[in-house]
Amino acid sequence: MIGIIITGHGNFATGLSSSVKLIAGQPENYEAVDFVQEDSVEDLERNLNNAIEKLAGCSGIMMFTDLVGGSPFKTSVEISMKRKEKIVVLGGTNLGMIVESSMARGFMEDVDALADMIVNTGKDQVIKYTYVERVEEVVDGDGI
Repeated sequence: MIGIIITGHGNFATGLSSSVKLIAGQPENYEAVDFVQEDSVEDLERNLNNAIEKLAGCSGIMMFTDLVGGSPFKTSVEISMKRKEKIVVLGGTNLGMIVESSMARGFMEDVDALADMIVNTGKDQVIKYTYVERVEEVVDGDGI
């Protein structure tokens, strides 16, 4: 099974995780790593490496981060380049991405294919709602 690590600024990781548990139940091979104000980048790196160790035996690891270019993203990328495990880093994470990846990884073993699918899910989950008033057409009694 593909492992999942969620990380981000503040309580992004544990916040998303609580929503995932509510929607899809407690996922297996899943770790949340927050990056709170008191943490240094070195603390974050150590915590992410500890999370990776907990996912030993997974066929690959997807690391979901909040902001592309932020410390959790950059640290995740650096770690992915140093480690022997197959690690894919995704930035700009939303809840839909986490829920779908948590469920889809039960039948997918290719972490790159799953990551590609999840990026599309993330894009599809972002919309701008526009209200359009419905106008009913009046049809005369003759059906014309």
